[in-house]
Amino acid sequence: MPWTNQGGGGPWGPRGGDGSGGDNGSGNWGSGGSGGGPQGPDIEELLRRSQEKLRGLLPGNIGGRGFSLIIVLALAVWMGSGFYTISPEEQGVVLRFGDYSKTSQPGLNYHFPYPVESVIKVPVLTVRRVEIGYRTAPANSRVPGRNLDDESLMLTGDENIIDVNFVVQWAVKDAGSFAFNVRNPSQTVKDAAESSMREVIGTSAIASALSEGREEVAQRTHSLLQKVLDDYESGILVTELLLQRADPPPAVIESYRDVQRAKADQERLINEADAFKNRVVPEANGQAAQLRAEAQAYKEQVVARAEGAAQRFVSVYEEYRDARVVTKQRIYLETMEKVLQDMNKVVIDSGQGGAGVVPYLPLPELQKRAGSSSSASSGDQQ
Repeated sequence: MPWTNQGGGGPWGPRGGDGSGGDNGSGNWGSGGSGGGPQGPDIEELLRRSQEKLRGLLPGNIGGRGFSLIIVLALAVWMGSGFYTISPEEQGVVLRFGDYSKTSQPGLNYHFPYPVESVIKVPVLTVRRVEIGYRTAPANSRVPGRNLDDESLMLTGDENIIDVNFVVQWAVKDAGSFAFNVRNPSQTVKDAAESSMREVIGTSAIASALSEGREEVAQRTHSLLQKVLDDYESGILVTELLLQRADPPPAVIESYRDVQRAKADQERLINEADAFKNRVVPEANGQAAQLRAEAQAYKEQVVARAEGAAQRFVSVYEEYRDARVVTKQRIYLETMEKVLQDMNKVVIDSGQGGAGVVPYLPLPELQKRAGSSSSASSGDQQ
């Protein structure tokens, strides 16, 4: 020890005796007799006795160096307990004296051992499921699933009521925010999903939400729900939103189906009319184009004939002015050729070859021809 017990006074001098430590024979800490009265506990003696008891508890006779070695080993074991492993489907949230410190990724990691730091392992790849508007029956249960009207009945933008059932699948994307910012994750997702669906349905018409707009409603709700959860800093990722059912309320569903069937019949008739129009109009357009082409060809033909006749007349007239007699004879011969080329005729030379020919007029044959020509003309008139 850094001091000795000479005189029994400890580090502050003698407790009493010869009076050299104070006035009237008193010690440094107040008055006292010159050796009379009870003595206080000796601190040095107490420390010495405590060391001896501690050595007695240790195996063997270990000195100060061995004791220090044990302390170092214990400290090393304590520091080594800070290694931990995060599996691939998890993230670790490190707490330092209870406050968030960092997020550790999968693999081997280290943190200061307890009680300085601790780790909470959060499964981030596990996909969880929340049902809104209905509850499915548990497996191997005879109790059927049920519909929850207080969750499923929603008001559309055109002031109609629609019964909506949908499922939200979600996972953890930020373990730190998920562990500290959300007290009840499933309830938070359920409330936010129901609120988002009501907002989207409230801006949609019932006809769209029940038919071709179902996919759009699901996409808009998915985006709005993710935005709400991000605003909460919940650390939750919405992986999928499935619209299970969207129907009118059971009390009016049959009437609504009748209306839908009538609309389907209307659409069918419209489609049939469009198909007939698409078939007839091209045919009519083709016939019109054909008639226009034929008329154009006839026009060009008539014009060409007229122009040819005019040119021929002009050329004949030019020849007629130059040689009138010859031109008259030529015109006469060409006309007679056209008239006589389709008639049965006998040409008799006026010379010696035709002197002995007796003229013969076939009256029966002419009568037959006259009768046939008259019947043909009467038939044409009828």
